[in-house]
Order: sequence, then C-alpha cells, then structure tokens
Amino acid sequence: MKNLGVLAAFIGGAIAGAALGILFAPEKGDETRHRIADLLRSKGIKLGKGEMEKLVDEIASEIKGEEA
Repeated sequence: MKNLGVLAAFIGGAIAGAALGILFAPEKGDETRHRIADLLRSKGIKLGKGEMEKLVDEIASEIKGEEA
C-alpha cells in the first residue's frame, strides 16, 4: 500500500512538472526577435529593416551569452 502512494506521488509530480514546463517554456526565436524589435521601436530607435534585424540578432546573441 505504501508503494502505491509513492508511485502516485511520483506520477503526480511528473504531471505537474510537465505542465509547468509547457507553461513556462521559452518563446521561439522569431517571437523573441519580434518582441525585441518592438521594444526598440517603442524606445524611439528607428532603423531600417536590415539594420533592425542585425541589431536584434546582436542583442539576442548577447542574451544567449554568445559572441556576435
């Protein structure tokens, strides 16, 4: 009977962990880049599309800890 309770707790924890993982999963890269570009525009940074994409890529690389 005790083993059944341990198994139920394990399964319940796995289900809760999976649900939280889905809820808090990071956004796709394109969505993140779009949000960064929108934030830059809202701060008054006006660049051409190519320049904006380059800047967003550099910022995304810095956030990920990569070198541009």
